[in-house]
Amino acid sequence: MAIINIKGYEFDAITIKDSFNRRAQKFKNNIIEKLRSVGVPSDDVIIDLEPVAIKRLPASATWYIEGSHSHFSYKAGSKYVDNLYVVSKIIEFEVKAVLSGEKTIDEFIADFTESHEIEEERKWARELLGFEEDSLDFEGMHAKYKQMAKDLHPDMPNGDLEKFKELNRAHKILKRELK
Repeated sequence: MAIINIKGYEFDAITIKDSFNRRAQKFKNNIIEKLRSVGVPSDDVIIDLEPVAIKRLPASATWYIEGSHSHFSYKAGSKYVDNLYVVSKIIEFEVKAVLSGEKTIDEFIADFTESHEIEEERKWARELLGFEEDSLDFEGMHAKYKQMAKDLHPDMPNGDLEKFKELNRAHKILKRELK
C-alpha cells in the first residue's frame, strides 16, 4: 500500500473498489463533522460531490471561518473518491491538532486560507514554470524553479527583481498545493 505524505502528515493511501458515491458522501460528512468541532457551521462548508465518484477528478473542500475563506484540494489520486478521502484525512489531522492544543485556531486558519482565485493562480504558476496545468510533478517544478531563480536573481548580470518576485510567488503557490 502506498504512503501519502502531505502537510507533514503521513498515512496509508486507500484505493476504493466499490460503493464509490456512498463512500464519497461518507467522506463529505466526515469533513463537515470535523470542521464543526472547531466552530465551522455546516452551512459554511462547501463540498461539491461529483455525480460519478469513480471519475478521475480533483476533490476539494471550502469553508468559511472567522471571516476567512479556507480551502483544501487534492488531485493526485486515481478517482474523485480517493482524492476526497485524502482531503478528509488532512482536515481530520489538522482539526485534531487544534483540539489537542498542538496548533491554535489562528494557525489552522492561516494554513488553509486561500484567495477565491486560487485555481487560476495555480494555473498561472504552472504556466510560468513551463508545466501543464494539471501537472503534479512538484520535484520537477522545484528543479525548474531553482534554475529560473538562479538566472533571475537580482545579483546576477541578467537578473530581474520583479520577475524574481513573481517566480517566488509561483513557487510558493505550488509548494502550498503539492507539499
